[in-house]
Amino acid sequence: MSTAPSVPSPDQPYSDPLAYGSGPGDSISDSTEQAAITHHQVELGGKAIAYTAYAGHLVARDPVSAQPSAKIFYVAFTADGADLSTRPVTFFYNGGPGSSSVFLLLGSFAPQRIKTDMPKFTPAAPYTMEPNPDSLLDRSDLVFINPVGTGYSAAIAPNTNKNFWGVDQDAASLRQFIERFLTVYDRWNSPKFLFGESYGTARSCVLAYLLHEAGIDLNGVTLQSSILDYSQAGNPVGLLPTCAADAWYHKKINVAPPPADLPSYVQSVIPFAQTPYAQAVAAFPNADAATVQKLSDFIGITPVVLDSWSLDVAAQNAIGNMAFLVSLMASDGLELGSYDGRVTGVGTGIAATINPNSGGNDPTMTAVSGVYTAMWNTYLNDTLKYTSVTPFTDLNDQAFANWDFGHIDPTGAQKGKDVNGNIVLYTAGDLAATMALNVDLKVLSANGYYDAVTPFYQTTMDLQNMPLQNAAVRQNLTLKYYPSGHMVYLDGDSRTALKADLAKLYDSTITDHAAMARVRMLQTRTKERKQ
Repeated sequence: MSTAPSVPSPDQPYSDPLAYGSGPGDSISDSTEQAAITHHQVELGGKAIAYTAYAGHLVARDPVSAQPSAKIFYVAFTADGADLSTRPVTFFYNGGPGSSSVFLLLGSFAPQRIKTDMPKFTPAAPYTMEPNPDSLLDRSDLVFINPVGTGYSAAIAPNTNKNFWGVDQDAASLRQFIERFLTVYDRWNSPKFLFGESYGTARSCVLAYLLHEAGIDLNGVTLQSSILDYSQAGNPVGLLPTCAADAWYHKKINVAPPPADLPSYVQSVIPFAQTPYAQAVAAFPNADAATVQKLSDFIGITPVVLDSWSLDVAAQNAIGNMAFLVSLMASDGLELGSYDGRVTGVGTGIAATINPNSGGNDPTMTAVSGVYTAMWNTYLNDTLKYTSVTPFTDLNDQAFANWDFGHIDPTGAQKGKDVNGNIVLYTAGDLAATMALNVDLKVLSANGYYDAVTPFYQTTMDLQNMPLQNAAVRQNLTLKYYPSGHMVYLDGDSRTALKADLAKLYDSTITDHAAMARVRMLQTRTKERKQ
C-alpha cells in the first residue's frame, strides 16, 4: 500500500529566477522541475487534517518525441499519511481561455480562501485570507493547474506559447501534465476527478476523452458554469430564466401571486421561455401582445423597451454590454454584473461608456479583482513560499485573442466550423462519448441562477441535447443550481451547498467498489490495447 508521507520534512522555499513571458511568441529553454514545499494543517468537520502544499512546475512532453514541450505551473495540496490507492486527486482549472487557476484556488475549495463581501463590492486593502470550512481536502487531494501562457506556465523552445493556444493543443498539454503528475506523485491508481469552470468545462469534455484514450479513466467530472455549445451563446431562450432571476432578486417583477422562492419562480419561467417566448421572438414584429406583456412582467422591462430589442433579451448595446443588464436598474443609475446579476455597479457618466469586457470592468469582476490580486501574491509568497522574478499572469487576453477554437469531437458531428466558415466549438459530444465508454463516470453540472455569461438553462438544454441515448448512463449526470453567479463559490451559502453536493459525488463514487474496479479494469485494458 502506497501512502503519502505522515511525518513532514522542513519547509522548502523556492525562489524562481526564470522569466516567464506570456506573449504568443514567448518561450523558455529551461526544463527543470522545481517546487516550494510547505506544511500546514486545516480543521474540517471537527477533524484536523495535516497537509503538504507544493507550488512549482512539472514538464509536459511531446507524446511522440518525448522532448520537453512546456513547463506548467501548479499548486497542489495533499493530505499527509493517506492511502494513495483510495485517496482521490482532483485537477482544477479556470477557463477564459487565458485564465489562470487563481480564481478557483483562492475562492472555492482549497484549504484557505479569500474573504469577500459578495454580492457587494469588496473594499480596498487590507484584505483577509481565512481557513476554508468548505475545503474539499477532506475528500480529495487538490491540484490547481495553470495552462500555458497563464500563471508562470510557458512553452519550452522551440515551441512558443501560441502552439498551445487552441482547444486540442491545450487539452493535450493538460493531459501530459496529468500523466506527469501521476508519475511524480505515485497517483496512477488513485481515483481521479476533474473540476473545470467556464471554458474549463469545454476543456474538461475534451480532456476527459483524451485521458480515456491514454488509458486514464476518470471517476468523476464537475462542470461549473458550463459552455458546451458555442453556437447557442446568446440564445435568448436559454438566457431568459437568468434575466427573470435577476429581476426577482432586485424586486422588479410584476407577478401575482408573488413566487414563493427563486427555484419555483424560474421553473415557472422555463415553460414560457420554451414556447410562447420563442414563438414571439420568431414572429416579431407580429408577436402576440399578451405574450410580450407577460415577458415584461417576468423580467421587469417595459414592452416598449422590449420592442426596441426585437424582444431579444440577449441584445447588446453599443459598447457590447447586454442591454437587459444596463436597463433593469437604469432608473437607479446602476447596471448589473453579467457574471452575477445580484452585483450592481455605477451605470451613469463615464462608467456607462467603459467597455465591460476590457480589463475586468464588469461589475462582478470589479467587486473582487482587488482582493484576488493582492491576496494571491501574499499567499503565494508568504504562505506557499514560492517567489518569482516574473509577474503572475492571472488573465491573459493575448491567449484569448489568439485561440484556435477548431475542434472535431469523437462523434464527427461537429466539424469546428459552421456553414458560413465561422469557428463554432461544441464539446458536449466529447462528454457524451466519454460517458458512453466509461459507464461509471459520474458528472456533476453546477450552475448559478444569476450567471448571464453561461446561463443555467442553456447549459441544461445543451446537456439534454448531447448525443447520449443510454438512459442508465444518463443517470450518472446530476444537474444542480445555486443562488449565485458564474463563480458559484463566491457566495458563502452556495459554496457550502456545492461542497455538500461534491461530498455526495465523491462518497458515492469511492464507496461503489464494483464501479471502482470496472474503472481500473477499463484503464488497464486501454493501456494494454495501446502497447
